[in-house]
Amino acid sequence: MEDLDLIDRKIVAELMQDATRPIAQIADRVGLSQTPCWKRIQKLEAAGVLTGRVALADPLALGFGLTVFVGIEAPDHGPDWRDSFAAATATIPEIMAVYRMAGEMDYLLHVAVPDMEAYDRLYKRLTDAVPIRNITSHFAMERIKYTTAYPVDTRNR
Repeated sequence: MEDLDLIDRKIVAELMQDATRPIAQIADRVGLSQTPCWKRIQKLEAAGVLTGRVALADPLALGFGLTVFVGIEAPDHGPDWRDSFAAATATIPEIMAVYRMAGEMDYLLHVAVPDMEAYDRLYKRLTDAVPIRNITSHFAMERIKYTTAYPVDTRNR
């Protein structure tokens, strides 16, 4: 999809803040009537700009009291290892995100588990599944800021 216009950016920003808002409310907030707003949302979904609508949950309320950021150094960078690593991480639901990185570490994982014992089980499962040169775990003590909304520019350019 080409550059998003101001109305599309406003729609995306509204949905990232609260995707449960009625179309009428979103349309009103972005300066459209309901039908054109709904058509734009469908177009944004079809273009892959909007990739899904989810409910956000409090990890503590769900029993996930420990957040871990795990740095991985790969033993090699070939396609076989990458495929094995991707397959292994895909089967572990506590791994919330996997990023391939530039710099000292090759991959960064965002992990949510109930406690240290659960993290140890995940660690063993991952290291049993695929060879890893080095693994470094960083334990979050407090979540100070968290958002899933990208800072979309909703000003007229």
